[in-house]
Amino acid sequence: MEEKKLEDFLPNKNSSYKKNFNNLDTVSKIKEEEVIECIKTVMDPEIPVNLYDLGLIYEILINDNNDVKIKMTLTNPNCPVAGTMPKSVGKSIENISNLSSIEVSLVWDPKWHKDLMSEEAKLALDIF
Repeated sequence: MEEKKLEDFLPNKNSSYKKNFNNLDTVSKIKEEEVIECIKTVMDPEIPVNLYDLGLIYEILINDNNDVKIKMTLTNPNCPVAGTMPKSVGKSIENISNLSSIEVSLVWDPKWHKDLMSEEAKLALDIF
């Protein structure tokens, strides 16, 4: 019997966002800091803190062709905006120069916990 994953119980929630661009300039490399700066403009709809400082961005990979792959999670898999969050993150970085492609994947492992939050986010939410 095949083992069930959390995603199997969330059929109506999109788990990724992908977009390709016609970038011919791969000489100018995108820096991770540029991507992070863009992601920090995406706020959690229920908490007044951006997704990056909440610790919801698990991985940012940028290859030599300026393809950006992001793995992210949510504070709760039952979040009503789960299907829109990968798209919001992807759209936030679309205007970076020399971008070839974006792929944002929603993952549930490891499970998010408050220790992943930045110190700034913990202060903003009065969490110690």
